[in-house]
Amino acid sequence: MRQSNTYIILYSAAITVVCGGLLAFASTSLKEKQDANIAMEQKQNILSSVLTLNKEDNINEIYAKKVNGFVIDFDGNVKDGLKPEDVVVAVQYKKAPKDRLLPVYEFRNDSNKVEYAVMPVYGYGLWNNIWGFVAVKSDFNTVQGVKFQHAGETPGLGARIESEEIQERYKGKSIFDNGNLVSITIQKGEGHDYADSPHKVDGMSGATLTGKGVNNMLKDYLACYEKYLKKNTDANKTSSL
Repeated sequence: MRQSNTYIILYSAAITVVCGGLLAFASTSLKEKQDANIAMEQKQNILSSVLTLNKEDNINEIYAKKVNGFVIDFDGNVKDGLKPEDVVVAVQYKKAPKDRLLPVYEFRNDSNKVEYAVMPVYGYGLWNNIWGFVAVKSDFNTVQGVKFQHAGETPGLGARIESEEIQERYKGKSIFDNGNLVSITIQKGEGHDYADSPHKVDGMSGATLTGKGVNNMLKDYLACYEKYLKKNTDANKTSSL
């Protein structure tokens, strides 16, 4: 039997309301689990910039034992009352560098001395946003490791910034040159030896623009952390006298 237009409209509206309600319920009920998964992934990425993790490692336990997180401003001053999880780096990226809130994650040993400092970085690649973490050693200059991720770089080309092969190239490089922040630059082309160049790493074939995005990201965000890094470098020099 042919249904009236009114019946069809009411039936469609009812289906829409029911389905919308079910989706809203599912989203709300799963939000806590989704947030926990996001937090776990972040902790894992922070730890991975410093340590080699195994599948059996307890991420929460290692993080709680090793990491002290806090938030600083552009001048390197700690912002009381704020925690790193309160800061969305993607939102801060849209602000002028001097206005950004900057999370820091320090790894301390049993004597409470900083072994590594990890700093989030954020930028734009060829197609979409790129982000990650840069870890420096206790001299606040030498790179211990990096962890890069992307939203939409080309598979097999720019997407290689997520690969261990590319990220390994940054280990041991320096971000300062005689006290001046120079960052680290991934070069155009691939297959060259930059072992004797403390501020250069080999490039990615066919991914020049993604490489430029990574370079801009590092230069931009390391400049935001410059005063924090120099304060700690100066403190290390004073304590060694």
